[in-house]
Amino acid sequence: LQNDHKALMKQVEEALHQLHAREKEKHARDEAEALEEAMRQNQSLPQAFAKVNAVTPGSPASIAGLQVDDEVVEFGSVNVNNFQSLQNIATVVQHSEGRPLSVTVIRSGKVVHVGLTPKRWTGKGLLG
Repeated sequence: LQNDHKALMKQVEEALHQLHAREKEKHARDEAEALEEAMRQNQSLPQAFAKVNAVTPGSPASIAGLQVDDEVVEFGSVNVNNFQSLQNIATVVQHSEGRPLSVTVIRSGKVVHVGLTPKRWTGKGLLG
């Protein structure tokens, strides 16, 4: 009876080792797939050229839905390929007063499109 018990315990132990080994392989495979998916998503995001540091409540930027930490990908005709300084954005804003502009940002890892209409307001400038 004791020999049968030892043999049975050895089988249980081997089965547990196999089960844990398979589980460890599955976990490693799942982690690798998740990492690969995250990298694929990051590669598909366009490159930003500026980051929103502040948005004044009631301003055209606020009304459009821009948020602090949004990363600007396109602001009207300005994008990473032709952006040189914030003066590029100021020029687009001045020439677009009263007309809607398309603004594309990256927010929390996702691409978000907003419409922004520059206009004079009691705050500072055309955007706030």
